[in-house]
Parts: sequence; C-alpha cells; structure tokens
Amino acid sequence: MKFNRSSGIILHPTSLPGKYGIGDFGPEAYKFIDLLKKSGHSLWQIFPLGPTGYGDSPYQCLSAFAGNHLLINPDLLLDDKLIDKEDIKCKFKFQHNETDYEKASEYKSILFAKAYSNFVKQEKFNEEAYLSFCGLNKYWLDDYSLFIALKKGNGLKAWFEWDKDISLHYQDAVNGSLIKYKDEINYEKFIQYLFHKQWSALKNYANINGVKIIGDMPIYVAYDSADVWGDRRYFSVDEKGGLKLIAGVPPDYFSSTGQLWGNPTYNWDVMIYEDFEWWKKRFSKTFQMFDVVRIDHFRGFDEYWAVDGNAETAINGEWLKAPGEALFKEIERAFGNLPIIAEDLGIITKSVEDLRDQFNFPGMKILQFGLGKEGAKFFLPHNFIKNCIAHTGSHDNDTTRGFLDNEKMKKSGITGWAKKYFRCKNEDKLVFEMIHSLYASAADTVVIPMQDILGLGTEARMNLPGTLGGNWKWRFTWDQIPPGFAETYMEMNELFDRANGKAAE
Repeated sequence: MKFNRSSGIILHPTSLPGKYGIGDFGPEAYKFIDLLKKSGHSLWQIFPLGPTGYGDSPYQCLSAFAGNHLLINPDLLLDDKLIDKEDIKCKFKFQHNETDYEKASEYKSILFAKAYSNFVKQEKFNEEAYLSFCGLNKYWLDDYSLFIALKKGNGLKAWFEWDKDISLHYQDAVNGSLIKYKDEINYEKFIQYLFHKQWSALKNYANINGVKIIGDMPIYVAYDSADVWGDRRYFSVDEKGGLKLIAGVPPDYFSSTGQLWGNPTYNWDVMIYEDFEWWKKRFSKTFQMFDVVRIDHFRGFDEYWAVDGNAETAINGEWLKAPGEALFKEIERAFGNLPIIAEDLGIITKSVEDLRDQFNFPGMKILQFGLGKEGAKFFLPHNFIKNCIAHTGSHDNDTTRGFLDNEKMKKSGITGWAKKYFRCKNEDKLVFEMIHSLYASAADTVVIPMQDILGLGTEARMNLPGTLGGNWKWRFTWDQIPPGFAETYMEMNELFDRANGKAAE
C-alpha cells in the first residue's frame, strides 16, 4: 500500500478532555478532529479500543472484537433520548488531567442501566439498526455478551476460575447460561451497539474532514478473554484451560528479565488447517474500525518468543517459527492491498525485515532510540527511508521532555549531543526542534505523541512497561494547547508537503 506524505498525532480517546472522568467519543473528540484539520494533520493514531481488564491496559482486552463501554459518551445518549438531563447529573468530582477508571465505570454503569431500561421500554431492540448490528456481528457478539454476563455473575473472576462445565465451554452449560443470563446478555449487546454506533459516527466525521484513523492491533489476545474462552483450540491452552505457552519478549531495552505478557501463544497448526478463518474475521473487523492498522509486535508473525506456562519471567523462552508469509498472503487475497504498519521494534532479524518488505508494510522509527553517541543511528532522520512511520517516542517510552531531563540528570551526555544534532542551543525548544526534524525528513508518515506536541515531562508518561497500576491515565486539557498552535503546525505541514494530505491510498 502506498502511504502519501502526511502527519498526525497519537492520542488515545481516554486522554481527551471531558467531564465524565475519562475521555470518550463525545463532543471533545469532534473538537480534537477539528484541531487536527486546522493544524494540517490528516492522521489520528489511537491504541486498541477493546474492553480492558485488570490494570486498564488497552493491550490486554477482554475481546479482540468488542469495544470499551467507558468510551461511550453520555451527552450523545441524551441526544438519542435514552436518558434525560436528570440522569446525567454526576455525584463524582473528577480530575480533569487524569483518568479515573473506577469512578468513571461506576458512574457510567448506572447511566447505561437507565439507558438500557429506556431502550427496552421504547422497544428499540426491534429497530432495524439494532437488529442489523446484532446480525452482522453475531460471530463474536453472542459469545462475548455471554462471557461478560458470566464474568459479572462470577464476581469478575477469570473464566478459568469458574465452575468446570462453563469454564470449559461445554454446550449444555452454555445453553443453561443463555437462559439464566438472558437479560444480562441482551444488556451487553446493547452496550456494544452503543459503542459501535458512536464510534462509527466519530470515524465518519474524521473521514469527511480529511482525517484517517490509525488503529492498533495487538498481535495476541488476553488469556482472560472471550476469544480464548469461546474457542480454546486456537490458543496454547490445555484441555483444562491451563496455559501451555506464554507470549513475551526476551531481555531488552525495557527490561533485564524480558517481558512476560501473560497471553497464550497461538496454535498455528489449527489456524493453518482452517485457512486462517479466525484471522480473516479479526482483520475484517479491524479494517471496518480503522483506516490504517498498526500491528503491535509484528515480529511475532515471523518468530515468537514462547515461554513455559508456569514461568515467572521471560528469560528462559525460545523463538518459534510463525506462518506470517502464508497468513498475509491469505489476508491480502481476502482484502486486497493491506493498510498495515508493522511495529518492528526490538530484536529484529533479517527474516522479519523480509516479511515486512515482502508486503511493503512501513516500519517504525523512534527518534529517542537514536539519540546520543551510542544510539541506533537508523532511528535518526538523516537515515530515514520513505516507507516508514516516524515518531519521537511511543506509548511505552517516557515523554521526550522527560527522557531528556532524565538523561541530563544521569549526565549521560545525550541531551548535549541532541542540542548539537538538532542545532538547538535552547533546551526549552529542543523537543520542538526534534519534531521539526521529523516533519522535514524523508519519512512518508510522521505521527507525534500529544505529550510531545505539548512539550510535557515524565508526569505525562502513558505507560511504564512491566508495571501494573498507575498507567494509561494521562489526559490533556484544552488550556494546554499553546496560542498559535494550529498556525504553527499548518505552516510546518505546508512547508514539508504534509498538509491535510491524503493519509493513505
């Protein structure tokens, strides 16, 4: 797929401003799209939109197909006459610069229950739009809705902690649960209908304003997910539901003991035998949701790090071969040219590069990784090729300001080196000059984290790999947007032929 010169901003919807404890698909999201257009940007990159589990990570979702109910906006429910103004009043006082997942969930759950009650009273479950949604998404929606109803009915325990018959998805137990949890199942379908309705409207607004959405697809699904519970044969779990092999990466830049993600690896033999039907469904849904798809941990489609299911760290694993070439040929046969970005960071071998290049997927360049005398020089702008997507940092990095401040404290010399490389004597302007260098580079696509656009420090970091709690909380406020922001970036986008261009064709 050919990516034209373009630029954009990385900002997960949870990080948008708003009055309900978490950014969502409401008016602030539309306002952000207007800001992108006005500043000459044509890309909005986000993280996975799935329902999150423990730890609130969008990379550990309860489903590879469903949406996160917390992103549903109450004001839009008011417009749909599913709630009234009295319902929307909130007893909580939310912070504006940080997501409060617990309080936001409590508030919105009460609101959604009222909306569902009105939905049923108004007999909207008989409307064509709702019935069409349920029918088109039946292949994942039925199992997911039952899974969530059962999870709530079992005190939010993981599926492998439920009673044996239902945890192992025995049909008699499933049939009994469909009767027992009928209303709860219908509620979950309603929630997914609302999510997809609001997201579809927002994406459509972005597209008609020349903004394309880059969505994220984690290569793996969570162990505690509707996907694994509903179809264990696709995953490395045993006949009792226990993990046989766990996904992760060996020791690297982020961790001396590697990263043990807790996800089951895939049973590729079964997927090959079935002509990758599960992957076709997953890609079909993902291409409906997003204009361009970034595949997280692309390396795993060539080789994947597999660790014993009982291991406590990722040190003692092994690289196993994956059928990436056969998979992408089949996906290409089904969908044509693939709007895919390959996250090719970490330990990358020639075979991974060959797989990426065979399908002409752009790889990633992280500027922070190239800084200093010991930096990896292929991450620096003077070495960029056209077919890549360039960032100052990713969601797993510190903010660029935080990174530079930390290196200065360590007296590593990196900050001084960066001042020379970017010809910037004023440290206060260094982050902007780094961004400027990416816009000026040969890279077809440049997407900058919002934290770096605003020049924020470590306090705005989104995620610290290997830690639980305290991540994915950062939000910006409109008063942080500096005067003249739109004009400054429009000028830069125009200067370097990126202004409101077609993001991808």
